[in-house]
Amino acid sequence: MFKYFEPNKIFAITSRAPKYVLFLFIVVLTIGLTEALILSPEDYKQSDVVRIMYVHVPAAWISLGIFSGLALLSVGSFVFKNKNFALISKSLAPSGFIFNIIALVTGSIWGKPTWGTWWAWDARITSMLILALFYGMYLLAWRIYEDRDQAIKVTSMIAILGVINVPIIKFSVDWWNTLHQPASINILADTSIHISMLIPLGIMTAAFALFSLLIFLMKYNTELIKVKNKGLDRL
Repeated sequence: MFKYFEPNKIFAITSRAPKYVLFLFIVVLTIGLTEALILSPEDYKQSDVVRIMYVHVPAAWISLGIFSGLALLSVGSFVFKNKNFALISKSLAPSGFIFNIIALVTGSIWGKPTWGTWWAWDARITSMLILALFYGMYLLAWRIYEDRDQAIKVTSMIAILGVINVPIIKFSVDWWNTLHQPASINILADTSIHISMLIPLGIMTAAFALFSLLIFLMKYNTELIKVKNKGLDRL
């Protein structure tokens, strides 16, 4: 079922989507920023500094989610021998890398007033930096290897190896003594963050997810155009 993908049919759908995604992104981002910067309360300890959370946390979540998706698609590429999975992965990676860098930068900005330093070799910070290196290697591999099949193999191995770091990032605050506080949001347990902060956090996460989707669609459409220009009917 995964064997046949016609670029023309896929492009007919994906080429129309960006304008709708852009509109949704602007609407959701406007609502999210209003909630995060105006309507949400100050933290009783960190005051207005806590508002960095509404960018830092969603960026970290998105970068982790995308890299997990890269690994899953890479496994699918090996199992089903479908090159479209690799094409999707290649198109997803740039936005994941961007949000990884945003998470590191905003974390550093947040750390200065909170911890008194721009950088600390904290377990979570260090593991996020390692994730950025895996993203960098993944993107670089696509540029280094001119042979497409070789590039798919190398990038797939990078993604599968790199995904081991994802649970380390997630549970680093539980496994080691770190500067980071324990997770405030738990799906299977009580969430300690107040609803007045949880709502803007959720909206900003949705906005970032839409932005990731927008970047993906633009990159994916570019890749499909390259496939069409090569005269290929299937991926």
